[in-house]
Amino acid sequence: MNLTVSSSPHIRGKDTTQRIMLDAAIALAPALIAGIVFQGLRAGAVAVVCIASALLGEWSIGLVLRKHDTLLDGSALVTGLLLALTLPASVPYYVAAIGGLFAVVVVKGLCGGLGQNTFNPALGGRAFLMLLFPACLTRFPALGTVLSLGELSPADVVTGATPLHHMQMPALPDASLMDLFLGRAGGCIGEVSALALLAGGGYLLARRVISVRIPAAYLGTVAALALLFPKGESPVLWMAYSLLSGGVILGAVFMATDYATSPVGPAAQVVYGVGCGVLTVVFRYTGLFPEGVTYAILIMNAAAWLLDRYLVPKRYGAGKEAAR
Repeated sequence: MNLTVSSSPHIRGKDTTQRIMLDAAIALAPALIAGIVFQGLRAGAVAVVCIASALLGEWSIGLVLRKHDTLLDGSALVTGLLLALTLPASVPYYVAAIGGLFAVVVVKGLCGGLGQNTFNPALGGRAFLMLLFPACLTRFPALGTVLSLGELSPADVVTGATPLHHMQMPALPDASLMDLFLGRAGGCIGEVSALALLAGGGYLLARRVISVRIPAAYLGTVAALALLFPKGESPVLWMAYSLLSGGVILGAVFMATDYATSPVGPAAQVVYGVGCGVLTVVFRYTGLFPEGVTYAILIMNAAAWLLDRYLVPKRYGAGKEAAR
């Protein structure tokens, strides 16, 4: 008899890994399209490189661990796409390839594979690239710059300040809120258009792939702290720019909601989202770099199991001790 042992939860249902990953890819498509429209075809080329390297990493780790069916579950494709959306369109192709391989092989594969990784693979790959190639990840093409599909070095790129760079000065960005909402602003491939990200998030909510708890707690916390501790003259404008600038929407909707690295319980999910929001604001206000989403979510990934352990939902009719 052949027994297949997989990670929990062991619940029968109509949802499959392939279906969930397909929904995630569909939801990310508007952000990728917006990145290509506003930053050029090179944004799409970076996505292709990230996806290809992630698939290569999945095939390699499956060969080593003798898991031959993981390449078709769609998780590597989504990991590569998510990683690409966190990178500038000007990033060298070899840097994108290294990030995709590290995300799948090290962050996910060496931890046991899908469902057993502690950290979000795409964010783990980005954090690794930030450690090795900070110049490549902190230089963004100036708005309206058309990049060739050929290989570039950071010195070849006409860079421009992103809205978050203005806010670190501190000052309100030159771009209007409508520009940030639609995508007429500089930044990483997947963070230029809040509209595209929210459209993808709405699709995931409609398909019941994600719950509203984590994104609402995350974005609500960032909004509240930005309103209470503004650096600009107008607290409301500072709050609005804090939400629309950088990768906070991308992180809240697509990264923090990752099944394997986020809590399961409703109360734990709310606390998790609040923690992500608090750390994001702290890193943005005090960190060397203007963005803090990557490390905020990775730190809360490490605390997800602890939140699930101590914020267990109370069973109906059971006392506090029984619930534990």
